[in-house]
Amino acid sequence: MAEGLARARAPKGVEIWSAGTEPSGVHPLAVQVMDEIGIDIRAHASKGLEEVPWRQADTVVTLCGEADEACPAVGGGVRLRHWPIKDPAGAPLPERLSAFREAREEIRWRIAALWPVDSPPLPER
Repeated sequence: MAEGLARARAPKGVEIWSAGTEPSGVHPLAVQVMDEIGIDIRAHASKGLEEVPWRQADTVVTLCGEADEACPAVGGGVRLRHWPIKDPAGAPLPERLSAFREAREEIRWRIAALWPVDSPPLPER
């Protein structure tokens, strides 16, 4: 969800990658709640950290409970942000859809704070 939301909001020139310490596929409820806001993540694939060039990033955002401890250390000028968002897949079944919507909105709000609508395009590298 975070990758889809970031791609929809990021200024021109920003590259977005997502990966996990334990990739397990895109959850069907994630696809459903993203469809509700017009973002299609069906083609997204769950990737491991070794599959994305995160060491080249300007900013690394970690999600979920222990992600800040589980993720490898980043060095150099990389900004690290941890967003402690509960993993909605772990919610009890009757509340799971609602948990996915809540997680989507929390991520959406945080991404909007990173890139306000009127932010200028980033300079070319």
